[in-house]
Amino acid sequence: MRPNTLAEAVQTIQAGSARETVLAEFVDNFDSAQTDQDRYASIEEEPKLTGDDQLDALVGAIAEYLAKQRRLGRVPHWVCDPARRLDKPWFTVTSPSDSMREYLTFSSPAEFASRNIFTEERPLRRARGPHSSVQ
Repeated sequence: MRPNTLAEAVQTIQAGSARETVLAEFVDNFDSAQTDQDRYASIEEEPKLTGDDQLDALVGAIAEYLAKQRRLGRVPHWVCDPARRLDKPWFTVTSPSDSMREYLTFSSPAEFASRNIFTEERPLRRARGPHSSVQ
């Protein structure tokens, strides 16, 4: 079952589900919400801190990024918690070269970079549209 809130997504991840899959499912649900009020409600509740510093920072970045990119008019207060920031840089690309690190440093959205998370320019983009059948 897809998580309806970011807090549910974190609980699902802590229960053993794959982080990438659960967060992608959450973003899909977020994007399919009927209203901006429903979208905001899905990020408003603070996910519990997990002790996984990367996950804790990542969900803060995701909530702030979605609120700003989808122009919800407000950002949940909990994203400002210092526990939602990393002490050391985290490059989401496995074994990035020096040039890739430089690219990620400058292309990462502010909501991620401010937490010391360096990722691609559009980190939460999802494939959309009908699938064509292969014949």
